[in-house]
Amino acid sequence: MASKWNDERPMAPHLQVWRWHPAMLSSILHRICAIISYAFLVKVAVGLLYFQLAGKVPFEGLLYSPLGYVGFFIGFFGFIFMALAQLRHLFWDQGKFFEPTPNNMVSWLMILLSIIGAAAATYMALGG
Repeated sequence: MASKWNDERPMAPHLQVWRWHPAMLSSILHRICAIISYAFLVKVAVGLLYFQLAGKVPFEGLLYSPLGYVGFFIGFFGFIFMALAQLRHLFWDQGKFFEPTPNNMVSWLMILLSIIGAAAATYMALGG
């Protein structure tokens, strides 16, 4: 059976063809945050090893520098966004939030909560 597909656009969403929307952004962020979470865990493991080998002072200098703040914020953002994405998948398993409007709303909410949560976690983790 031949399909009578005559639309020029690809059947699967493609970044250069489809109009950007929040659900697309959250899908791409989900993949990026998986890489960020892995890199953050490696950073923490290497940092702890460096702390044991080099002593407390050089490690704290890096940790409390602007680069350390940014690193922690990005790492916490990755973890929080991944957790919220998994929670969203639990709702999807029940057939909820598939319509475009609720899906976009949940995507924006995930991004906003991840930013707020990462800022709060960074502030608390670095002695704020």
